[in-house]
Amino acid sequence: MSDSGSNSGSGFLPYLETFAKGSLATVGTLATISAGLIYYGQNYLIYPSAYINVGPDNGVVDSPKDYGLVAEELDMRTSDGINIRAYLLKQCKELPKPIRFAQLPISPINYDESETDNDIMARRPTVIMFHGNGGNFGHRIPLGMMFQMFMRCNVLMVSYRGYGGSEGSPSETGLQIDAQTALDFVTSDSRLSQTPIILYGQSIGGAVAIDLASRNPTKISALILENTFTSLPSLVPHVLPLLGPFTFLCHQKWDSASKIHLIPHKTPILLLSGAKDQIVPPEHMTSLRDLVLKRGSKNGERNSEERSRWEQFEHGSHNDTTAQRGYWNAIEEFLEGLRDKSEFIEFLVWSLTTYMEDNII
Repeated sequence: MSDSGSNSGSGFLPYLETFAKGSLATVGTLATISAGLIYYGQNYLIYPSAYINVGPDNGVVDSPKDYGLVAEELDMRTSDGINIRAYLLKQCKELPKPIRFAQLPISPINYDESETDNDIMARRPTVIMFHGNGGNFGHRIPLGMMFQMFMRCNVLMVSYRGYGGSEGSPSETGLQIDAQTALDFVTSDSRLSQTPIILYGQSIGGAVAIDLASRNPTKISALILENTFTSLPSLVPHVLPLLGPFTFLCHQKWDSASKIHLIPHKTPILLLSGAKDQIVPPEHMTSLRDLVLKRGSKNGERNSEERSRWEQFEHGSHNDTTAQRGYWNAIEEFLEGLRDKSEFIEFLVWSLTTYMEDNII
C-alpha cells in the first residue's frame, strides 16, 4: 500500500506544477493586458466622449441658437493647426428672454444711452468655461446661461479637440493648446481684451484651468474649480482599481497639485466640492484647497484665506453639484467680491507691473 500511495503522490505533483505554471501565466497575461490598456488605451478612458457618442442625444451638439441666446459661434485655429469650436455668449444692454429656461432671471445692469453693446461687453467680466470629459460643450449651455444672464458675464465656451465638432483627437498636450488658443482669443479681441478673465473648470476642466493659469499668471483674474483632482495617476486607483498598480504608465498626468503654487497668491480661487462625489473622491478637492491656501507662504503656513473660498455641498455628486442649493449663490458672491474688494484692483496693478517688468527693457 505504501508503494501505491507513493505512486499516487508522484502522479499528482506534475498536475500541481502544471496548474501553478498556468496560473502564473494567466496572471502574467492579465498584467500585460492591464498594462497595455492603461498605456495605449488611456486616452479612450480619459476622453471617452471624443470617441464614442454616448447618451440619448447620440452626440448631438446643442447651439446657442437653440436657446435664443445672444451669441457667436466661433472656429478657432490652434498653434498646431487644429480647428476647434467655441461659443461666445455676449453681453449687451438688454438680453432677450431665452427660448429655453425662460424662467431664468436676467439681472439688470446700468448703462449709458451713448454706450454700444460692444461697450457693455468691454466692461463686463469674461468667463472661459472648460467642461468635463463626458458629453460636449453643448450640454453646458445652461451653465453658460447662468453666467451670461444671472452674473452678466461674457462667456467663452470651449470645445476641446475631438469633442463637439472640433477637429483632432484629445490629449493632455492638445487640450493645453486648445485652452491657450481660447485665452489668446480673449486677450486679442478688442471687445474682451481689457475685461477680467475668470476660468471655470469642472472635473478634468478644472485641471485644464489650473494648467492654463499656471502658464499665464498675469492674465488670469480668478479661477472657479469644481470637483477636480490632484492628478490623474492619483485618481486611477479609485476609478479603476484593477489598474492601480500600473499608474506609473500614465502619460496623461494632469498634475494640478504640482502647479497650484505657480498661480499667484493674489489670484482668488473658488473651490466647489460635492461631498458625495463618486468619481473624484472629495479628498482631492480638500488637498487642492490646502495647496491653494499655502500659496505665497514661505514656511508652508496658510496665506491666501482672504483671496480664496471653499464651499462643499453635502448632497452634491460628481454630476449634480451645480444643482445644489447655494452653488450659484457662492459663485455670485465670489464674483461680486472681485469687483468690490480693493485687493482685486491690487491684482490688476500687480499684473500690469509684472508684465512691464517681463516685457519692457
